[in-house]
Amino acid sequence: MKKILVYNNQTGIAEKMEPLFAGEGLTMLVAADEGELRNGLKDEAIQLMLVDVALNDKGWDKGIELIAGLRRASSIPLIVVSRQSAETAKIMALEAGADDYVVADCNPLELLARVKSQMRRYTQLVNMCVNIDRIYKVDGLVINDIQRTVTVEGRSVRLTPIEYKILRLLVQQRGKVFSNSQIYETIWNMQAIGADNTIAVHIRHIREKIESNPKEPRYLKVVWGNGYKVG
Repeated sequence: MKKILVYNNQTGIAEKMEPLFAGEGLTMLVAADEGELRNGLKDEAIQLMLVDVALNDKGWDKGIELIAGLRRASSIPLIVVSRQSAETAKIMALEAGADDYVVADCNPLELLARVKSQMRRYTQLVNMCVNIDRIYKVDGLVINDIQRTVTVEGRSVRLTPIEYKILRLLVQQRGKVFSNSQIYETIWNMQAIGADNTIAVHIRHIREKIESNPKEPRYLKVVWGNGYKVG
């Protein structure tokens, strides 16, 4: 049974979503405090976290620290739910490690679609078919699809599921330029609306992890006015 862990249900998102989750065969657990949150994350059936956080208009508060801490502790998909609709708060949440961000008063069906999309990608990443045995190399950058590992000059690099899929897409299509919309629609499997900041944040995170000098990238390059490419 797949489970969704909801933390800090201040906006009542759990009550809104529980009937929809049940209709999809998903069980919802609600963690009221950090102790319950830590215990919940030990459950191997947890497929996704919905983290309800309060953010100010600049995103600098304990909510961002919480998101960063959760990302360090787990690689499962993390969707932030907040009353804050400011673009800056969304960017800060993504920079801290969130995979997606929704405003608390959004259409519950939209949130359900985002949850299912994140879970589908995570499941695909964890359960890659054994016949996908290719190893992708770009100079010192190596992606091993069997072991789902990334190394740079022999150094192991830990990426989130979304970061991994973005980098793999670009490496598989080495030299091809992908726009923000193309990356978003391929990885998220949803129409790209306002995707530029989301992609920019994930690209920056990937660069910070794989590049010796992110400001002068060797692997993941921007093609101004067009998008990104590897190689």
